[in-house]
Amino acid sequence: MTTTLPKIAWIGLGIMGSPMSEHLIKAGYDVTGYTLEQEKLERLSAAGGTAAGSVAEAVRGADVVITMVPASPQVEAVAYGPEGILENARPGTLLIDMSSITPRTSVDLAAAAGKKGIRVLDAPVSGGEAGAVEAVLSIMIGGEQTDFDAARPIFEALGRTVVLCGPHGSGQTVKAANQLIVAVNIQACAEAVVFLERSGVDLGAALDVLGGGLAGSTVLARKKDNFLTRDFKPGFRIDLHHKDMGIVTDAARTVGAAIPVGAVVAQLVASLRAQGDGGLDHSALLRGVERLSGEQV
Repeated sequence: MTTTLPKIAWIGLGIMGSPMSEHLIKAGYDVTGYTLEQEKLERLSAAGGTAAGSVAEAVRGADVVITMVPASPQVEAVAYGPEGILENARPGTLLIDMSSITPRTSVDLAAAAGKKGIRVLDAPVSGGEAGAVEAVLSIMIGGEQTDFDAARPIFEALGRTVVLCGPHGSGQTVKAANQLIVAVNIQACAEAVVFLERSGVDLGAALDVLGGGLAGSTVLARKKDNFLTRDFKPGFRIDLHHKDMGIVTDAARTVGAAIPVGAVVAQLVASLRAQGDGGLDHSALLRGVERLSGEQV
């Protein structure tokens, strides 16, 4: 089928990347993907995409390259070097990094890419696995207005809230603030759950009524069932939120912003990870509150 839509190379087909890439295939885009896990490449092929054998192979001939990998080191690994994106994508390519990384990494990547004639947007997302599957992600973007305008149809196939936040690195800064709010919110919900249960209240009823008032939030709505069933199958892993809390605490220190509650929750996330719960969903902060309350978890 002939299409005038840009050809897309997608690097990183994890919990988020797989469903996101599939939404673009459904929207009519020609998507070539690369990731380290063979089964994820097979999933992409089954969805109508093309599996590549390397980053270099995936990005050759692409109009748009999208990366969705865990952290700054992985972004640098796929972007730089002889087999990386910058050496193998053609000038004029638009590189959209949807990973959650440090603002400085995004700024440096944009500068290095610019020397190759490659345009860059940092475009981290919020919404977790459910948001990726349902294509209702919130996407916060840093970069040039013209590049944002060109990429908007792609973003709108993946998310519901799509906002250009400022120059390079701005998307990552807003994502760091997002992760601060989410972590503190989950921690507050977790503390409320243990308090309610210890008090003998019907937890389901209590969370329903709390969700309908000022205490209601997207976090509570999304994580309520996790709290009720103690199902911590990862939608967003503690390991990744630990990484993000490191980003926000470091970035806040750099700009001189005090985040005292965020710093405490960052330590609680780190504690949970140290106790072996890093692979669980971030709603497993509940387990940390239970341990602090004397429960055997």
